[in-house]
Amino acid sequence: MSPATAPLGLGLVGCGGFGAFLLDAVADLPGLRPVAVADPDPRRAAALGRRHGVPALAGLDELLAREEVAVVAVATPPAAHAATATAALRAGRHVFCEKPLATTARDAEAVAEEAERAGRVLVVDHVLRYNPLLRAVERLIGEALLAPPRRFLFENDACDEDLGPDHWFWDREHSGGTFVEHGVHFFDAARALLGSDPLSVRATAVRRPGGGPVDMVSADVLHPGGVLASHLHSFTHAHRCERQLMRLDHGFAETRIEGWIPVRAEISAWTDEDGARAWERLPARAGALLRVEGFRPHGGERVPVAVERDAGTARPVRGRGEQRVAPHHVRAVLDLGGEARKPYVYRESVRAAAADLIRVARDGGTPVADARAGLTAVAVAEAATLAADTGVAQPVPALVVGPRPGEPA
Repeated sequence: MSPATAPLGLGLVGCGGFGAFLLDAVADLPGLRPVAVADPDPRRAAALGRRHGVPALAGLDELLAREEVAVVAVATPPAAHAATATAALRAGRHVFCEKPLATTARDAEAVAEEAERAGRVLVVDHVLRYNPLLRAVERLIGEALLAPPRRFLFENDACDEDLGPDHWFWDREHSGGTFVEHGVHFFDAARALLGSDPLSVRATAVRRPGGGPVDMVSADVLHPGGVLASHLHSFTHAHRCERQLMRLDHGFAETRIEGWIPVRAEISAWTDEDGARAWERLPARAGALLRVEGFRPHGGERVPVAVERDAGTARPVRGRGEQRVAPHHVRAVLDLGGEARKPYVYRESVRAAAADLIRVARDGGTPVADARAGLTAVAVAEAATLAADTGVAQPVPALVVGPRPGEPA
C-alpha cells in the first residue's frame, strides 16, 4: 500500500460523550484508521481506547508525539478548540474540529490562517452541511426548481433537562454563549442555502426569570440583496417537547425542514407545465438528489411528489414585483426514514464530514465545511452576541480566508 492510499491515522482529543460518538461514527470509514485517544480523565480515555483497540493517552502532547497520527479530531469543550486545533496544525496534522471552530472570531481567524499556512485540511463539524435534505435543497436551487430563498427562518425550542445551573453551557468563558456554542450550526446553514456571506445582525437575549441564565436568544441577520435570516434559540424545554423548524421562502415555493438533525422536508410550490413535469421526474432521481459522499443510505429514503394541475388560475400572478404563470401546485417530501432514523442520520452526517477531510487530503480541493465556513459562523455569532448585549445592530466583518460562496476554490 502506497503512502497516498494508506489510511490516515486518526487521533482523538476529548473522550467525552461527543468524542465517543465521533470515533464510533468514523471508525470504519475507508481511508481512516483510529490510532490513539487522549483525555485528561484516564478512565474515560481507557474505556474508549479499549473499545477501539488503541492506546489511551493523557493529552495532546502525547498524541502529537506519535508519528502515526495524521489527523487530529478535536472533541474538547469549545474554549479549548482553537488552541488544540492550532497546535495540531503546527505539528503538520490535518484537523477535524467539533463546532464552534473557536469561541471568538479573532481566534477562529487565527486557526483558519494557521491551516492555510500549514497546507493542511481543516474540516469543521457543521453536520447540517452533510445532511442529505439540505444538500438536496441546495441542488434544487441550483437547478432552478426552487428560486433562491428570499427569507430563512429557524426556530429552535431545545431541551435544558441536562443543563444544570453549573453546566459549562451557560458559562460564556467556556461555551462562548448560545449563539457561539449552538447558533453556529444554523448561521452556517443559512450561509450555505442563501449562497452569501452575511452583512449585519440585530439580536435580543432573554434571561430566565429569577436571575437565571440567558436561555433564549434571537437574531436577524441581513444578507446581500435584502435577504433576511431569522434565528431563535430557546433552551427551555423537556426532551419530549423539543422541536425545531427551518423555513425557506422561495417566493412561489416554500421549504419546511423539521428537526436540528433533519429527517424530513416538505416543499410546496406553484409552477408552470414545464416545472410540473420536472417535479414529477424527481422521485426517479431520489438517490442522486440525496447523495452525500460518505453518507450511507439505509434504503428507506423516499421522495414522493404530487402535482395538482390547474389548482389555480392560469393568468399571470405577481409577488414582490416578479410575475409568473403558475397554475399547478406541487407537494414534494424529502424523507430520510422518519424520526426513528435521526440517530442514524446524525452519525452518517459526521461520517460524511470526516470523508470530506479524507477526500481533500488525498485529492486536493476545498472541504464543504472548511475554515472559512467555521470562521464566518463564529463571526456572525460574535456579532449577534454583541448586538444582544448592546441593543445596537452590528456589522459582520468582511473575512479574507478562503473563497466566498460561489467563488472557485
